[in-house]
Amino acid sequence: MDTLNDTAGAVLDLTLLRTFIEVVDCGGFALAADALALTPSAVSGHIKRLEMLAGATLLARTTRSFELTPPGQTLYAYARNIVDLEREARARLSGARLKGRLRIGSSEDFAGAWLAHVLQAFHRAHPDASIELKVGITADLLRQQARGKLDVVFGKQCARVQDEGELLWEEDLVWAWGDDQPWDPDASVPLAVFPDPCVYRAAAITVLSQAGKPWLPAFESGSMAGCLAAAQAGFAVAPVARSQLREGLRALSREDGMPDLPAARFYAYLRSEESAVQGLVAAVRQTGQRRRFSR
Repeated sequence: MDTLNDTAGAVLDLTLLRTFIEVVDCGGFALAADALALTPSAVSGHIKRLEMLAGATLLARTTRSFELTPPGQTLYAYARNIVDLEREARARLSGARLKGRLRIGSSEDFAGAWLAHVLQAFHRAHPDASIELKVGITADLLRQQARGKLDVVFGKQCARVQDEGELLWEEDLVWAWGDDQPWDPDASVPLAVFPDPCVYRAAAITVLSQAGKPWLPAFESGSMAGCLAAAQAGFAVAPVARSQLREGLRALSREDGMPDLPAARFYAYLRSEESAVQGLVAAVRQTGQRRRFSR
């Protein structure tokens, strides 16, 4: 079904568009069903109905996965804007717009995973709220927060914390390496890491030491982009959250002689209970759930 006959008078239902977005963002019908509190058959029915209204096949299905067709890519972009605009309209009509200045601290990889989409959606719904962002290492940002300089910190840990941190999601921590670079499992591991204090650095050194695997500090940078570049070049291995893997990188595994790393856990640390802060944290949590990081 590439194109149906006459769909000029069809109306694209918001419920169907939301289901379509969830299927794409979650990467599957069952996961989307969980996120929407629906059955997989209901989700499948929504997609079939949307395809009938759109007059085109949106998802090219295989036995285990699917890909967006060209019409599906087009509709996904429009659907995202339509749903965001509908949410913005409801917020403005209800007078629920947030005001105030938010002082945010974020680890670099955390910001890279969610920041652009969350800020876009947050600003459209709450244009009177302004944001001041500082990117850095979680431990340093928490010290700044303790001095009253930040309202909320989005950071990471490699162990569960029992203090004021609110767990948002967790995902695999992996060894990033250039996907076209040779790897010698018997050689000392050249590490690309952030300066101390860094939870990824500490986790990497701990598991390598426990496995009796020699390592050396080959590359150190306060920039995630720098560490990933070193990994892609085959200069050093970078321990990163799986969401940071990009084209040109692969994750080394036990088959490559590398020990398993602990999970990376992402937290929100709140100093302020203002509605603007709560609204931003809710937007971040929603984005994490949409991406289906394991919890």
